[in-house]
Amino acid sequence: MAEGDPEGAGPPGAGAGASGTAPDGGERLQKVLAAAGYGSRRVCEELIADGRVAVNGTVAVLGRRVDPEHDRIEVDGHPAPTRPGLVHYLVNKPRGVISTAKDTHGRPTVVDLVPPEPRVFPVGRLDADTEGLLLLTNDGELAQLLTHPRHGVEKEYLVHVAGGAVRPGALRRLRDGVELDDGVTAPAEVSQPEPGVLRITIHEGRNRQVRRMCDAVGHPVQRLVRLRIGAVTDRRLKPGAWRPLTSDEVRALYEWGG
Repeated sequence: MAEGDPEGAGPPGAGAGASGTAPDGGERLQKVLAAAGYGSRRVCEELIADGRVAVNGTVAVLGRRVDPEHDRIEVDGHPAPTRPGLVHYLVNKPRGVISTAKDTHGRPTVVDLVPPEPRVFPVGRLDADTEGLLLLTNDGELAQLLTHPRHGVEKEYLVHVAGGAVRPGALRRLRDGVELDDGVTAPAEVSQPEPGVLRITIHEGRNRQVRRMCDAVGHPVQRLVRLRIGAVTDRRLKPGAWRPLTSDEVRALYEWGG
C-alpha cells in the first residue's frame, strides 16, 4: 500500500493529504469514517471534535477533507480501514484445502471458496490438515499488522490429541513454553475441557506450532481446529463457508494488531 507525506498546508482542518489533496478537494473526513463503519456522520463529527482522529500524523479538526486512497487516517491511534475497495472475508477452512492463492498440484485452495473479484489472499496459513477460521483480504496493511510478530495476535485452537488425558506436567510445559528446534515457545493458555481434548491459545506464528508443541509433550495431534483470530470467532460458520467481516470486527482486528 502506497503512502506518502503531506505536501504543503491549507487552512485549519483542510490541510493537504499525502496525495496533495487541495483544501477544497477530497471527501469530508466524517463521511469517510461513517462509510468505514465508525457510526453516523454525527458520531464521526464527535470523534473528530474530541481529537480522536488523526490524518497523516496530525490531529484532525472538523472540516478536514481527505483522500482515503492515500491519506493515512487513524482513530484512537489505530489505523482506520478507509481505503476504497477493501474486502475482508472470514472462511471456515475444511481439511484438505490449501491456504494459498494457487496450488501447483491442483488441490483446492481457500481462494476458491470466496468470490473471484476482487482478488484476495490469505492472512497467514493453516496447514492442509488443519481446519477452522482463516482471514482472506486485499487489505495489505491489516495483513501486515496481524502477521507481524511484535503484535502478538491471539489464535485459539481446539486440539484432539492422541494418548488419552494429558498429564498435569505436560499441560504445565505447554503453558510455560516448550523447547522446539527453533527455540522455546512463548507461554500459552492451555486447558483440558475433557480428556484428550485441549484448548490452546497462542500469540506466535511459527510453522505448525501447535502440532509441534503437542508432539514435544508426547501427545500428537489427531485433529486441529482454529476457533478464533484476535476478537473474531464464529461457531455457526460451516466448513467451506465464508462471510464478510462486519465493520466492528475489522476495527477490532486493526486495534488488536495496532
